[in-house]
Amino acid sequence: MTVADADAPEEIMWTGRWITAKRRGRWEYVSRARGIRAAVILPLDGDHVILVEQYRVPLGRPCIELPAGLIGDDEGAEGEDPLAAAKRELVEETGYEAAEWADLGTFFSSPGMTSEGFTFLRASGLTKVGEGGGVPGENIVVHRVALTEVPQQIAAFRDAGMAIDTKLLALLGPAMLGEIK
Repeated sequence: MTVADADAPEEIMWTGRWITAKRRGRWEYVSRARGIRAAVILPLDGDHVILVEQYRVPLGRPCIELPAGLIGDDEGAEGEDPLAAAKRELVEETGYEAAEWADLGTFFSSPGMTSEGFTFLRASGLTKVGEGGGVPGENIVVHRVALTEVPQQIAAFRDAGMAIDTKLLALLGPAMLGEIK
């Protein structure tokens, strides 16, 4: 298959601390700077899921999300393992540690705009070990939601004016297909 612009040279338009704006042929897109990637965690606590709420400047409002964090973003942490990053971020953001982890694969959330991918990990066998809330300045609010109530709770968050991260479709999928009432 021939793809227009696939072989065009990549031009870096500008680079910041966290992202790089690029152009390839007619396409403009962003990538994470310095090869940074992300880990996204699906934390299951029995018949509950742990969600986080934090203000997102690009959206101008709080967003409901799965816990997540950058891999290899700290100086000297280049090449960090996604599982190590996920374990750190789960405790920082939610205050939970997990006994079991499963790598669910690499995914891309907005491939027409960004080259960023994320490793999706399921965490289970959770134990509360701290308050969570993130590192100073993140102001993360932790929500423990019954799996059977996820669609209704997400609707309530949306009705309250909160943004909903696309990765929550992993939890809404069955309900959106009409399989869960």
